[in-house]
Amino acid sequence: MPALAALHKRAFPGFFLTRLGLPFLRTLYRGYLEDPDSGILIAERDGTPVGFLAYSQDYPRFYKGLIRHHVVRFALCSALAAIRHPSFIKRIFGAFRKSEAVVKEEAYVELASICVDPASEGAGVGTALIDRLKERVDFERFAYINLETDADGNDAVNRFYQKNGFVPARQFVTAEGRSMNEYRFAPEETR
Repeated sequence: MPALAALHKRAFPGFFLTRLGLPFLRTLYRGYLEDPDSGILIAERDGTPVGFLAYSQDYPRFYKGLIRHHVVRFALCSALAAIRHPSFIKRIFGAFRKSEAVVKEEAYVELASICVDPASEGAGVGTALIDRLKERVDFERFAYINLETDADGNDAVNRFYQKNGFVPARQFVTAEGRSMNEYRFAPEETR
């Protein structure tokens, strides 16, 4: 977990989750490994992680379990972040309500986070991780892979997902005012 949290910090400097701190990130990603319906795919070079992808097959339950099993650690990390950045308080509470916002009618897999070391960008690491996830998903059981990403100022990331077969499902604005794109991937025969 320390290596994944450090990789996240290098890849996403200044982002909200990064600013919550390394202990928060370690707890978050540990949750994906502890949950029986979630996981992390890791790309390594010479034994060092150069990218990873976190996913869940039951995202609403994952969030509830993550909070239930790690409430003390998340409360401590959140309190420290709120002291450093008081404007984070509203976003932190919004994150804890996330489990209700991700409920969908169909069974789906959530691609929750993908991270590539900046030194390895352009080397196909992200695409390889997505391809591996596509191989693992049982599309007889799950309708699609879902993900959300920022719509504004995020053109390269949006193009990356589209290049990897994700199609726009909807746009929405979060309670904090962030414009978001939701994408879905399903094999051609199920679209």
